[in-house]
Amino acid sequence: MQKQLNVLICDDSALIRKKLKNILEVCKCGTIEEAEDGLAAIQKAKEMKPDLIFMDIVMPGKDGMEALEEIMDEDPSLKVVMASSAGTQSHLKKALDLGAYDFIQKPITLEAVTAIIEKVMKGEKGESTHV
Repeated sequence: MQKQLNVLICDDSALIRKKLKNILEVCKCGTIEEAEDGLAAIQKAKEMKPDLIFMDIVMPGKDGMEALEEIMDEDPSLKVVMASSAGTQSHLKKALDLGAYDFIQKPITLEAVTAIIEKVMKGEKGESTHV
């Protein structure tokens, strides 16, 4: 049997966290934790050591880019997928430079999440295929 991925969802929108959690449950992920901002994401990432993190870029307090940088400093092996409705090329490049695994555009779809989970399960390198 395949290992189930433990996933951390970080988004300041409760609605988006709920939608993404539902998608991840359809994908048969293991533990799914939520964080409402970058600070909470950094803390939860240290505690749960997730296999995959979905991180919103634009959040109050500590944004996704700052959180990504701190999480990568702590554990460069973590796979962080940045999600944003404002998916500009500069955001994408900066996120990948900081160590993001991949990047998906909001609204997040089952197909985009499934493709990323399949890549993670196969151990493939992340590419920003869903921009």
